[in-house]
Amino acid sequence: MSKPAAPLKGRAARLARLMPSTGPSTAARTPFVLLVVLLLGGGLITLLLLNSALNEGSFRLSELKRDTTELTDEQQALQRDVDGRSQPDALERRARELGMVPGGSPAFLDPDGTVRGNPIEATAPPPSPSPSPTPSPRAPAGAAPDPDATGASGSASPSGSAPAAEPDSVAESDSATAPTAESTPPPTSPGR
Repeated sequence: MSKPAAPLKGRAARLARLMPSTGPSTAARTPFVLLVVLLLGGGLITLLLLNSALNEGSFRLSELKRDTTELTDEQQALQRDVDGRSQPDALERRARELGMVPGGSPAFLDPDGTVRGNPIEATAPPPSPSPSPTPSPRAPAGAAPDPDATGASGSASPSGSAPAAEPDSVAESDSATAPTAESTPPPTSPGR
């Protein structure tokens, strides 16, 4: 058998105290290193999952912003359509197309049953005369076109201008339609 080792003295004893022994301390260090590696690995995996969730949220956010923009544009287009249809002249035109007529002066009923005002039946105004289509200057109604005719004889002129007799009828049809254009009030925007 071997002799027990003699205790170290002097400088060797001091170095032995500074240097760790190779026995039990190495075995105690292994679980600590494994714990640190597991914590670092778990942290990295958690960061990866968190980053993926943030990217997914970012994609969803950009998709929702795009949808919001499209819906806002659609809402504005619908609002323009509603504004166009609710203008007074558009309402009047649509009402006339449906056969409605403007009402007369209103009459009111008092709480005791008496009538205030003079109720009258609303009647449709006579239709405005539509301008009759003017015959073509080159082919007057009931006459065959004459290529040798001149503008002074009342037939079609070679330049395609209207004969002298027709401007009077055009002026009459313009004067017939002019009062109807002046009788309608100018369009106003609805109050909000």
